[in-house]
Amino acid sequence: MRAASTHGRQVERVLWIVLLLNMLVAAAKFFYGLASGSASMQADGIHSVFDSLGNVIGLIGISLAARPADAGHPYGHSKFETYGSLAIGVLLLVAAFEVGSSAVGKLVSQSYTAQVTPVSFVVMAGTLVVNLGVTLYERRAGKRLHSEILAADAAHTLSDAFVSIGVIVGLGFVTAGFPVADPIMALLVTVAILFSAVSVFRTGLRTLSDHARIPAEEVIVVAESVPGIAEVHCVRTRGTEAEVYCDLHALVDPSMTVMEAHRRGDEVEDAVRRAFPQVKEVLVHIEPVGADETARDKTV
Repeated sequence: MRAASTHGRQVERVLWIVLLLNMLVAAAKFFYGLASGSASMQADGIHSVFDSLGNVIGLIGISLAARPADAGHPYGHSKFETYGSLAIGVLLLVAAFEVGSSAVGKLVSQSYTAQVTPVSFVVMAGTLVVNLGVTLYERRAGKRLHSEILAADAAHTLSDAFVSIGVIVGLGFVTAGFPVADPIMALLVTVAILFSAVSVFRTGLRTLSDHARIPAEEVIVVAESVPGIAEVHCVRTRGTEAEVYCDLHALVDPSMTVMEAHRRGDEVEDAVRRAFPQVKEVLVHIEPVGADETARDKTV
């Protein structure tokens, strides 16, 4: 449980840093957008606010996921991190509705109130740099820690960066005499948020549907490298990216003693864990070479 606790603390540290930066970015974009009447800047600010709320949900999710296994959850609580990432996806859908409805309202009423000044571009350029930096930092941390929440949040923050680029382009068109570009860019913001939501849901559902985490062929190569193991099949993996559970069938010489076969199984477990650090548990089913398994499904 020490590894899980360390994983949780590392993810929490990243989320707290990202939360602070997202709040600063959201405040800068939203309040200046409100002061200047720019719908797209306000929309981008709202998007950043939901980034911050997503960080809070992530902190709650990773806190629950770090709890040790108990009688009711013998496999631990790691999927709470996945539930947290899905909650972020729901927030993204709400944000898309808020931003989109505001933009449509301005287009229908033909109320174009954006006032562009050099400060508008400075604010957006500054927040864009912060967003790109946060995305790079969070994406690297997500890969290093195999964290679904960090990976989902990094994708969300990257979409925020693209949105900021769109807003800057829209402000440029407003300056050139096309005020309708502001709410149109806000609609593009909506589309970007929806794409982020789809990405988050796709990642979370892969975990909840027990999608294979490690290609079976790679596990077989590692397991069959153990001396005394004749063949490996029926390999299955599932779990979160940071906490994978694996089970497999290993064939050994029928004349091998139970004690020796058990030792070979332990060696297979150790080999798989060394090759794939994200694997928390390996269940090895020992079988004698030549056993009749015609009734078994070997396609798994």
